[in-house]
Amino acid sequence: MSKLTEKHNYKGTLVCVEGIDGSGKSTQLALLRDWLKSTGQDVIFTEWNSSELISQTTKLAKKKNMLSPRTFSLLHAVDFADRLKQVIDPALKAGFIVLADRYAYTAFARDVARGVDPQWVRNVYNFAIKPDLAIYFDINPKDSMERICANRAPKFYEAGMDLKLSNDPYESYMIFQGRVINEYQKMVDEFGLIKLDAMDSIHSKQVAIRKMLKDVLNSKGVKLQEKQ
Repeated sequence: MSKLTEKHNYKGTLVCVEGIDGSGKSTQLALLRDWLKSTGQDVIFTEWNSSELISQTTKLAKKKNMLSPRTFSLLHAVDFADRLKQVIDPALKAGFIVLADRYAYTAFARDVARGVDPQWVRNVYNFAIKPDLAIYFDINPKDSMERICANRAPKFYEAGMDLKLSNDPYESYMIFQGRVINEYQKMVDEFGLIKLDAMDSIHSKQVAIRKMLKDVLNSKGVKLQEKQ
């Protein structure tokens, strides 16, 4: 299909984490980054919708609620393409470990949940490099919402309010994120995402992730020098 189905030949290692909001993926990636740096590894971090070229445009369009599902998808694809060219690709060529908080799979889940054709979205991202390790944190919408609401209310697009699923943002969140989860579940087999239970302890998930990454690095001939 695309580069996402073919193993890359770069010196570096690409790791991505996926999951709906409240799944704890960002926490796990931050812990992983700190650990890798403590072993002397060169690490680059990148996150969804953070390109200097396009992110401000996307934020402005969101504020004005002027994004159709396909426009939404294209803006994020441009953002992703810019970060791939400016950050991810050069870092992998240089032998860095690249940690990505969300990757193309986020688009495949969210955009399709908004009604965009699955194959069309996949074709848009056919330039994306296949990760060496892609982890999906599985959580149900109810637990996700409870975690989020401990600090804030669901955001407009996060709750899928643009789709007019419900006038109640909490009900809309449950419906929309349920759709997103369904798409992620399909991708576990399609793209070989490794599913972890988001409700497990922070420590147990981190231990599992480090073990998986060590195996990937060992296969590349990279040995971590861990502090005793």
